[in-house]
Formats: sequence, C-alpha cells, structure tokens
Amino acid sequence: MDSPLRIALIGAGSMGRQHCQHLREVPAARLCAVADPGEQAAAFAAECGVPYYAEHRTMLEQVRPQAALIATPNNLHVSTALDCIEAGVPVLVEKPVGVCLDEVRMLVEASRRHGVPVLVGHHRRHNPLIARARELIASGVLGRLINVTALWQLQKPDSYFDVPWRREPGAGFLLTNLIHDLDLLRHLCGEVRQVQAFTSNGVRGFANEDSAAVLLQFESGALGSLIGSDAVAAPWSWELDSGENPVYPRQPDQPCYLFAGTRGALSVPQLRRWYYAKPGAGWHQPLLSHEESHAPDQALRRQLEHFVAVARSEAEPLVTAADAGRTLALIEAIRRAAESGRACAPEPVG
Repeated sequence: MDSPLRIALIGAGSMGRQHCQHLREVPAARLCAVADPGEQAAAFAAECGVPYYAEHRTMLEQVRPQAALIATPNNLHVSTALDCIEAGVPVLVEKPVGVCLDEVRMLVEASRRHGVPVLVGHHRRHNPLIARARELIASGVLGRLINVTALWQLQKPDSYFDVPWRREPGAGFLLTNLIHDLDLLRHLCGEVRQVQAFTSNGVRGFANEDSAAVLLQFESGALGSLIGSDAVAAPWSWELDSGENPVYPRQPDQPCYLFAGTRGALSVPQLRRWYYAKPGAGWHQPLLSHEESHAPDQALRRQLEHFVAVARSEAEPLVTAADAGRTLALIEAIRRAAESGRACAPEPVG
C-alpha cells in the first residue's frame, strides 16, 4: 500500500486552514509543511506538528513535498503555482485560478511543458448533489434545456469589509463569489457564447460591485440569468441553501438554481424535478414533482481525495487550469459588458 502523499500548504489563511481540517480525514495524504509569511502561520504550523517556512521557495527546496495546496491571495495564485511546477510539484490552487487571462495562459503552458498537473479548487463540482444534477440534465429527462435561473443574494456583515483589500477593485463578489456559480453553470449547461450585464456599487460605494444582473446565452441556445448581491437580506444563494458549509445557517427550502426544459424542470439544491404526467400536457394540467436522491458528502474532502489521485497520475484533473481559465474569461466578459453596455463573448484561453 502506498504511503500517504506528502502535501505542503502554501497560504495559511481561512481557506488553507479549511483544507487542513479536511486533509486530516484523508488517509492517503498528510500535511508535511506550512509556508506563509503571516504572523499567525508559524503558530498554526506548530499546532499541526509540521515545519514552518515564511517563504514557499525555501520550503520547496528543503522539504521537497510531493504535492502542494495553494491558498494564497488571488494575485499570487499563478506565480506560486509556477514555482511549484518548476520544482515538479503538482498543485491544487484555490479559485480563481488567476486574476487575468494572460497569466492563466502562462500557467496552462507551464503545466503542459513540464507535465505537472494543476487542479483548480472549484470544489462544488465535487459535491455529489451537483454530480446528480449534471447527470439529470445530461440524461435528457428535462428535454431540451431552454432557461436557466441562478440566484446569489445574501448580506455580508459590515465587519467583512474591515479587511482593506475587500473594498478594492477585483475583490468584489463577482470574482470572489459569483465565479463559483458561473463555473457551475458552465459545468451543468455547457459553454457560454455571450453575456450582457449591469453592475452597481450603489449600496456601499466601494471600488467594486455590490450587485449585478447578468444575461447568458449558452452555446446550446439556452438562455440564462444570474442575479446577485452581497448587500441584501435574502435567502437565495448556494451558501445559505445547500448546507455545504455549516458556518452558514441553512435555508433548506429555498432554491438557488432553476433549470427549465421542454419536458421538465429541476430546482437545486433540492433536486426537485417537475414534469407533466403525459406528453403534450400544458398549463391547464397539474405539474407533478419528485425529489431525486443523491448521497450527500463533503465536497472539499472529495476534492482532496481526487487531488491525491491526480498527483499520483491516477486521474486527470476534474478542473484543469484551462477549464478554470474559461470561467475567469466569463467573469472578464461580464465586466466588459457592464462597462460597455454591449454583449460580449468570453475570450479563448488557449
């Protein structure tokens, strides 16, 4: 039996610590080092019983991990991942994969050139609930997919913005939060041909948006909308509805995604499917509904288990750097559309 994969953590903030909690539940891996220049990182490494390094390059040279988790600030994701790839170390890099497409293209090329895999942390794809939703949509049980409605509406407390970078350009909820929802829409419905969008910072007046309305045209011809705000007292979001993360009080009866096709509809996270009893029925007949089953499990832990297989060349990454780059390209298209008032298509990643 293989010995546990030695994984280093680069970036010991809140997300990095979440990874470490789940890593304890993965027998096939173990934490071997922590690298982070922050004041609290050394104490965290001591709690974990592993060596501490202020600088990740020194850690890579001295510890020689077999894989690395990258949970640094967004603007350091690509540069840190490139250092790991140069050292031959497979990486799980938190989303967003980068902050601009040019650097993501560099990462894609470096991974290909060195033969070192990159898995990007769009962890919701690993949730069995999402896997079941994708299976249902792909099976054709909804018929031809026509409309998609996505909601991300909640209220972040004022204290959330005490951290200065959260008030700056690029740190709005488009790149921080809605990137998850857009990635799931791509995963479930296919690629997006073009978008139209409006954004506003009218509630807080910060340098980034606090609300957005996005229209999406998918390559399949399906049309979608994504309406979001982090400044409203509302229950419609994956965080509040799915129960995936226990730090958020759950609103179990509220949907955040609605998929409507010619033969039926599906609400997520409830996995409630709606349909008519007979073909050709319409609005004068009652709709029937059925709650589809799935086996709940921890998405972050499943992602780590998958990463172990990827690092050992036993599986291909579920979310490659190029794949995650296409989600980032969608974010950039939304920003261009909101600024220009015109429909915009996502740029190719390469």
